[in-house]
Amino acid sequence: MTKADLVEQVAEAIGPGITKKDCALVVDGFLNAVKRALANGEHIEIRGFGTFKVRKRKSRMARNPRTGDAVRVPSRSVPVFKPSKHLQARVSRSHESGD
Repeated sequence: MTKADLVEQVAEAIGPGITKKDCALVVDGFLNAVKRALANGEHIEIRGFGTFKVRKRKSRMARNPRTGDAVRVPSRSVPVFKPSKHLQARVSRSHESGD
């Protein structure tokens, strides 16, 4: 699903009172708010959907696959998503029924 597909589905869910252009502004606003919050190290919890967080990955030693040399990978922050139990159950049910 692309962002355009998401905008279309949101527009259909709201009904004829809103244009796709307005829906695109809402979707963009939501995504930008999530990006800003994660960039500031905040976490976002959407009940029934899941939680977006920032995790700190430790530095580690890795190998260059081409040469086999050891390479130090520095520590870094990465965004992670943890789905809610409700979302996990819904996805599990849809895959079991073959949808």
